[in-house]
Amino acid sequence: MSAEPIASYDAEPGIRLPFPPTDGFTVDDLFTLPDLPPHTELIDGSLVFVSPQRRFHSLMIDLLVAGLRTTVPRHLKVRREMTVVLNRRNGPEPDVSVLHAHAEAGLDQTRYEAADVVLAVEVVSPESEERDHDTKPRKYAAAGIQHFWLVEMTDTNPRPVVRVYELDPVTKAYGLTGTYHDRLKVGVPYDIDIDITTEALDAL
Repeated sequence: MSAEPIASYDAEPGIRLPFPPTDGFTVDDLFTLPDLPPHTELIDGSLVFVSPQRRFHSLMIDLLVAGLRTTVPRHLKVRREMTVVLNRRNGPEPDVSVLHAHAEAGLDQTRYEAADVVLAVEVVSPESEERDHDTKPRKYAAAGIQHFWLVEMTDTNPRPVVRVYELDPVTKAYGLTGTYHDRLKVGVPYDIDIDITTEALDAL
């Protein structure tokens, strides 16, 4: 969902981007560097900046958040676009997360730990395709996040498609458990039933 990392220089008058240290940035830098653009991510020690969202991306997040909250049990919470700390050099921002309610730490909270997250969802944008298909799911799986969804718009007949993955405890990698085009109906991490048709998106 973000553009590639950019080294420090004056891109425009009044805009100064941070120059990376020799060993790359850390999660501490992500939360302390001044004036970072909203929704900046940390991937392998590099800052990744958000590009403008497409309408599909924004609406799909809204649709999933609303649908997930309809049946979410009280011990879980649904959050959008919040940093998840995977390790010292990785702090991605899933488009949607489902996490343990006990991870909530006040209205000024800026991050969650990977151990708090039971589902991470990425809605693919053209510039984030490689990260969303490869980099992020590998890192989410390595961090032990049990469930992962990848959401895209199909090419041939533009409409949402959601691919659902579950962590294999033996391989420590995600395995595909289902592909959904019109209705997303699954029983894990809890009972979920969401209309994901283009009509549902247009109704938002």
